[in-house]
Amino acid sequence: MEGSAPRRTRIQQEKRELILEAALEVFSANGFRGSTIDQIAEAAGMSKPNLLYYFRRKEDIHETLMQRLLDTWLAPLRELDDIGDPMTELRSYIRRKLEMARDFPRESRLFANEILQGAPRIMPMLEGELKTLVDEKAAVIKGWMRAGKIARTDPWHLIFAIWATTQHYADFDVQVRAVLGPDRGGDGRFEDAARFLEQLFLDGLKPKG
Repeated sequence: MEGSAPRRTRIQQEKRELILEAALEVFSANGFRGSTIDQIAEAAGMSKPNLLYYFRRKEDIHETLMQRLLDTWLAPLRELDDIGDPMTELRSYIRRKLEMARDFPRESRLFANEILQGAPRIMPMLEGELKTLVDEKAAVIKGWMRAGKIARTDPWHLIFAIWATTQHYADFDVQVRAVLGPDRGGDGRFEDAARFLEQLFLDGLKPKG
């Protein structure tokens, strides 16, 4: 078990990180099924036996990456604060999700690949940690609605819509840049997207009347 392993040396930890970085590149490009231990070892610049000293199976590498990814992906949602101003909190959430699409495109594509395959290796995470957090934050959004601070809507589908629109800029980055062209497809596309999505979501959530 990962938690019962002896404490690693600095060099051992560096080797693990090297393997995980290489695996992220390989998995995000080829998916889990299309990736092999040999490909990961080659990308990490080490022999297959050396890699297997740190991770016994391809599944172990993938599981470690997915747990890290889920922790990173959920961090902005965890920060949604019921005490804060709803519009400020939601604006911050949208921007954080777009920053993640900009800074972690490989991780986003890795997650999307897993979901498209039916999430066979991460279903317990989705039904456990992810569902619990989303239900908790949906309750926060419902509280804002009851208090008349935002318009009434379905909080779960609101969260899904924010996920879909922000992660689009990672998962479909090639398409976005191709359609926007060289003049609009540079780094500024994320700020343009942020302004548009803020208008789309926040104007729609303004209390009626």
